[in-house]
Amino acid sequence: MSNTLFESIGLSPELCRAVSDMNYTEATGIQAGAIPLLMQGLDVIGRSSTGTGKTAAFGIPAVERVSGGDRRAQVLVLSPTRELAMQISEEMRKYAKYKTGISVAAVYGGAPMDAQITQLRTANIVIGTPGRVMDHMRRRTLRLDTLKMVVLDEADEMLNMGFLEDIQSILSATPEDRQTVLFSATMPPTILKITSEFLKDPQTVHIRTPQKTIETIDQYFYQVPQSRKMDAINLLLQMQEPSRSVIFCNTKSMVDDLVQYLGDRGFQALGLHGDMKQSGRTQVMQSFRNGKASILVATDVAARGIDVEDIEAVYNFDIPQEFEYYIHRIGRTGRAGKSGTSHTLVCGFRQLNTMKELRRYINADIREAPLPSAEDILRRRQEHFSAKVAQTLESGGYEAFGGQIDEILQNQGCGLRDVACALAQIISSSEKKTIPVVKATVSADSSRRGGKRVVLNADIGSANRIGANFIVGAIVDSTGLPSRSIGRIDIFDDHTLIEMFENDALTVLNEMSSVRIRGCETHFTLSTEKPRPAFQGNRRPRSAEAPFASRDRLSGKPSRRGHRRNNEKWSRKQERRNRLEID
Repeated sequence: MSNTLFESIGLSPELCRAVSDMNYTEATGIQAGAIPLLMQGLDVIGRSSTGTGKTAAFGIPAVERVSGGDRRAQVLVLSPTRELAMQISEEMRKYAKYKTGISVAAVYGGAPMDAQITQLRTANIVIGTPGRVMDHMRRRTLRLDTLKMVVLDEADEMLNMGFLEDIQSILSATPEDRQTVLFSATMPPTILKITSEFLKDPQTVHIRTPQKTIETIDQYFYQVPQSRKMDAINLLLQMQEPSRSVIFCNTKSMVDDLVQYLGDRGFQALGLHGDMKQSGRTQVMQSFRNGKASILVATDVAARGIDVEDIEAVYNFDIPQEFEYYIHRIGRTGRAGKSGTSHTLVCGFRQLNTMKELRRYINADIREAPLPSAEDILRRRQEHFSAKVAQTLESGGYEAFGGQIDEILQNQGCGLRDVACALAQIISSSEKKTIPVVKATVSADSSRRGGKRVVLNADIGSANRIGANFIVGAIVDSTGLPSRSIGRIDIFDDHTLIEMFENDALTVLNEMSSVRIRGCETHFTLSTEKPRPAFQGNRRPRSAEAPFASRDRLSGKPSRRGHRRNNEKWSRKQERRNRLEID
C-alpha cells in the first residue's frame, strides 16, 4: 500500500506516516476497492475471504473520519469473537498512532465490566462483540446517537452465532445519516436482509480471493487410523519443525487432550477454546505471539481471531465440519504474500471422499502424502546436527575446549574420532522427543485383500448391548479399513467372531490392541475358529453378506423381515385365488 495511493484520496499526513511505519507497500484488492469509496462517505459491502487485509480496508478510513476533539463514540465496529475484537483494536491504535485525540475501547464478554466502562468514557472508536455492546447500551454506558460509521466485520459469522436480533437492535439505535460498512465472506439471505434494511445504496466490492488466498499454501493430507492421530501429529511436528504452528480440533475436549499429549512428549503447546476464561485466553495468545510456545491448539472459535505473523504451518487434526472453515483455518498461514503449508489428517474412506469434495469446493489441489517414518526423522536430526557442527567450525570460538579434549585423549588413549562419536551420542541421548511408529493406511485400491480368510475374536458381546454396527464402526475408525473388508459377524453373549482376510486382521490386531467400544474396553485376538465357506452351491449364504445387510441391530444376526413380508404378500394372493375359485 503506497503513500501515493493515500495522498491521491486525501488521506492525512498522520495516517500516511502510520501506514508507512507498518511497512504497507502495496494495497490488497479489497483495500484498493473499498478505501476510496469509504473516503467518499458511501455505504460499502465488501465480499472477501479471511487474510486479505479487511481490517485496514475499513480501519484506515474509520480513523480518518474521527474528530480527535470529540470524546464521544464516533465509530463502532462489531466483530463475532473476542479475539477478533482485540485484534481490530490493536490495528486501530496503530493507524491512530500519530493522530491526536483518538481513543480506542474494546468491549467483549469475559472481561471486567468496570475497566470497559472507564475506557468508554473517553473512547471515540469502539470495537466489540454484539452481546457486550448490548450490555453497555442497557447500562447506558455506551451511547450510539453520535456515531458517524458502523462496521459489521465477519457479518456471516456473527449471524451464524445467533446475533441477528442484537445487530438489528444496535443498528436501529444509531443515527439515520451514519455510514454503514459490511464485510462478509458469504452472502446468505440474512445478510441480504440486513443490507436492504440498514444500508443506503451500498457499493459492492467483490474480491474473489479464495484461490489467491491459498495459492501461497502447499496443502497436504495424510491417511491415518483414528486411534493414531496424535502420534501422526507428533511425527509431522518432529519432521517439519515449524517455528510457529496452529493445530485445529473440532472439540474443546480434544484440544485439552492434545495439549496434554504434546506437553508430555516435550513440545511447547498451548490450548485455546471457548470454555477458557478471557484472562486465560489473553495470556495464551500473548505467550504464542511472544514465542514462549511454538504450538497453538485451538477450536474454530479462534480461526477468525488469530492474527499472528509468521505462522509456518496449520494442522487440521480434524476435518472441519464446514468447508468454509477450512479456508479460514489455513488462512492463518501464507499471509501477506508469504508461503505456508497446511496438513490434514484423514481417517477412513468416508473422510477420504470428503477430501475429494473439499478439493472441488476450494478449486485447489490437496495432495496426499505419506507420514514421515522414524528413519526420516532420524535422518533429519543428523542433517541438523551436521549443519550445526559445520556452522560452529566456520564461526570459531570452540578452541577454549581444546585443553579438555587433549586431556580426554590422553587419559582414555583413544582417537579424535572416538571422542567425536561419544559427544554425538551424548547429544543424541538428550533428545526428549521419542518417535512413535504409525503404519500407513493402505488404499482401498491395493491388492492387500489377498490371502486366506481368518476369524478374529473380540471379548465383547450381546451382554454389552453390542450390535454389528458398533463393531464395524470401531474397526473402520481405528484402522481406516473399508467396511467391505469385514465379513461375517457372529455376536454371542460374551464374545464376537469377525471374519476378515488375514492382512486386514493383522492390521486390526496391531492398531486395536486396546480400544473402547460403546464404553467397554475391548481386546481382539486371533480365533481358532475356521471361517465358513463363502458360497454354497448357487446360493449366496448368510456368511457372505455385507456387514450392514439385513442384520438385526442388537444381535447382529441376519434379519428375516424381508422373508416375512414376502410370505405375507404370497398369502394374500393365495387367499384371493381361493375366493375366486369358490365363487
